Amino acid sequence: MSDNPYKGITGWRRIWRAAGYSLDGLSAAYRGEAAFRQLVWLALVLIPLAIWLPVDNIGRALMIGSVLLSLIIELLNSAIEAAIDRISLERHPLSKASKDMGSAAQMLGLLLIIVVWSLVLLG
Repeated sequence: MSDNPYKGITGWRRIWRAAGYSLDGLSAAYRGEAAFRQLVWLALVLIPLAIWLPVDNIGRALMIGSVLLSLIIELLNSAIEAAIDRISLERHPLSKASKDMGSAAQMLGLLLIIVVWSLVLLG
């Protein structure tokens, strides 16, 4: 058993608290991360567009899923950056590599949006 007093909470209280922590995380990312805000606005355009476009449900799911995945990647990238900055603001090759890998993951996420949307709409 963990010494963490929050680990003993179970059932609906745990789910309610977890949902609150998740909303806090989304709010912190939106307030503090310009890239996340940009992706949210992109999602607010692309997701309704995917619902509106005349594509089959699998294509629609792939289109929406690729956009949501990019948001998830940006949240993880921002979390990595925050943890690295919390440890130290000094420049270190491992810190740079971690941040660069998070950035690369997001670049691939954006590429995935382009590929999926292109294939569904043009293929």
